[in-house]
Amino acid sequence: MVIPTYNERENLLPLAARILTTVPAIDILVVDDNSPDGTGDLADELASTDPRVSVLHRTAKNGLGPAYVAGFRWALERDYIRIVEMDADGSHRPEELPALLAAVAAGADLAIGARWIPGGRVVNWPWYRQLISRAGTFYARILLRSSLHDITSGYRAYRRSALESLHLSTLSAQGYAFQIELAWRIERQGRPIREVPITFVEREHGASKMTTRIVVEALTQVTRWGLFGSRMSRGGAFDAERHSDRA
Repeated sequence: MVIPTYNERENLLPLAARILTTVPAIDILVVDDNSPDGTGDLADELASTDPRVSVLHRTAKNGLGPAYVAGFRWALERDYIRIVEMDADGSHRPEELPALLAAVAAGADLAIGARWIPGGRVVNWPWYRQLISRAGTFYARILLRSSLHDITSGYRAYRRSALESLHLSTLSAQGYAFQIELAWRIERQGRPIREVPITFVEREHGASKMTTRIVVEALTQVTRWGLFGSRMSRGGAFDAERHSDRA
């Protein structure tokens, strides 16, 4: 499991405890972007007491996309066959993780924790946040001709072969558009994708990382992909013969 962090000291320990209680066999990689609040140091302390936790330190806050790419590469180098991404702020419930892993085990190359399908919901989000999220999803679905109902969701499980097929170095998005780019590319390859209903809960501690710049980047990228970039949605193939049973 890859969890990017920036100033998530209050959330990290409770989240890790819930993850490891829900799926004791899972390994966690914390990718910290040099958090000034000491999140990286706290992650190191946790890793020193639990071999299931590792930490990847980055020198600066360079965006969600690059943080995930670094985490995915770390996991692929270690032969994990299922790779999960999750927000560090507690908005994604670890108790729903088994359903995502089960969807991949049942044949999906990508399982997306979806809010905007039957059974999915959001808790403690103001109406304008829901409106922005729904509008962004609708815009991406139309321009990218996607059938996914929650293409912006950041709670996902991938089969390693799906990530290997993308050529991670060719991904262009830095912020939350990264989620759209990955799902779109995988969908365009014709790989099986399953959306699993989840409950999204607004964070209790810390500040949201969403900014106007991130929103503008997402809109700009989606527009560019939709109008000019159909060929960019297809990644090449990597050799995926070496697998293990770790997740």
